[in-house]
Amino acid sequence: MMENTPHEVDRKLPPAQTFALGLQHVLVMYSACIVVPLIVGAALDLPQDQLAVIICADLFAAGLISIIQSLGLFGFGIRLPVMMGVTFVSIAPIISIGANPELGLPGVYGAIIVSGIFGVAIAPFFGRFLRFFPPVVTGSVLLVIGISLLKVGIEWSAGGSPLLPDGTPNPDFGKPVYLLISLSQLVLVLVLVKFAKGFIANIAVLISIIAGYAAAVALGEIHLTGMDQAPWLRVVTPFPFGAPTFDLAASLAMCLVMVVTLVESTGMFLALGTIVGRPTTNKALVRGLRADGMGAVLGGVFNAFPYTSFSQNIGLVTLTGVKSRFVCAAGGFILLAMGLVPKLSHVVAATPPFVMGSAATVMFAMVAMMGIRIIATDDFKKNYNTVLIAAVSVSVGVIPLMSPQFFAQLPGWTHLFTESGVILTTFTAIALNIAFNGLGDAERAQADAADAALAVEA
Repeated sequence: MMENTPHEVDRKLPPAQTFALGLQHVLVMYSACIVVPLIVGAALDLPQDQLAVIICADLFAAGLISIIQSLGLFGFGIRLPVMMGVTFVSIAPIISIGANPELGLPGVYGAIIVSGIFGVAIAPFFGRFLRFFPPVVTGSVLLVIGISLLKVGIEWSAGGSPLLPDGTPNPDFGKPVYLLISLSQLVLVLVLVKFAKGFIANIAVLISIIAGYAAAVALGEIHLTGMDQAPWLRVVTPFPFGAPTFDLAASLAMCLVMVVTLVESTGMFLALGTIVGRPTTNKALVRGLRADGMGAVLGGVFNAFPYTSFSQNIGLVTLTGVKSRFVCAAGGFILLAMGLVPKLSHVVAATPPFVMGSAATVMFAMVAMMGIRIIATDDFKKNYNTVLIAAVSVSVGVIPLMSPQFFAQLPGWTHLFTESGVILTTFTAIALNIAFNGLGDAERAQADAADAALAVEA
């Protein structure tokens, strides 16, 4: 009798319970899922109707790849309780590519598709590449990404960009009421995290955004232009902004993002296997990484984003003790349904920058702190080289942020590398790690990735 009892990962719960638990997973990751299109939309000054389309596509694609990752499909999907959401690692390169008038959104989605195909292709061999990405490398990259994006969140808290699109000063930038609302939202997040319990604490950021949105409504700052023309239901279709274009430099930048994403996912999958009592085999790992690559392809096709496993949902599995992958699949179906409601996306797309400022700043700072925590999984006392490698890599990576003209007089072809702090940090950290620590071995690299993921979840 006991032999026929399914593993907790494969256990099917009653439908109502499955739906409720799936909805909880959606609410935990929802704010982080929609914040990326809002960030990109604000940075690229996208019209509200375009942003609404992207938000619908984002929710739809996230739901679709979450279902594939949890249930499995033709060699794709790790078949563990995983929710997929937009990777924050992709934000800076996407903004950089989209801001180039010669590329725009078609260039962004072309690069995302290429990176997804690249991810699927290297997934079977990725275990061999892990030795190039020990914690000091991945941690340094995440730290630079967080630092680079903090500027965006801080400016949002003051009302957006200090300059208008025509280059003139923004007269609304730094309005005291914007600063007051942003500060109040930050205090609300801290109070909820400190005093609230369980589920409410998990969605503290989402609650603060809702409160800020309500304040913006009271101030008359919400403009629902075009919402009355939007249907209640609309099928998400491929390439709503036209055929993608493919640029070598943009594709290379997104492929590097994919490598970092796969490193992060490897750690998450290995840690999750330990948490749910089903150790992640190499075969299962490859299926999971293939799904990450497929997620980027789907994101590019539907004009959304690359996707990765969300750590907060893995934390929710630990918190609730519910290990069924069918719960996360239910969450995926809920995201699919939400992506089919354009009016909801219009409401979200109308969010002013100052409402997102505190949430974005906290999330970007958390990305930076995650990088520090991953670096700290190395023993500094035994290996002082780690401190030196991280210090130099981060210093080089923030050059484009601190001094945009630093590399201006170098040959044009070098700008592919010098304009991206992520690329500079990645190559510097890999080179220095090889120089000081050697290549290491694949098994040790997998163990380090799992330790780093567990440290982040702790």
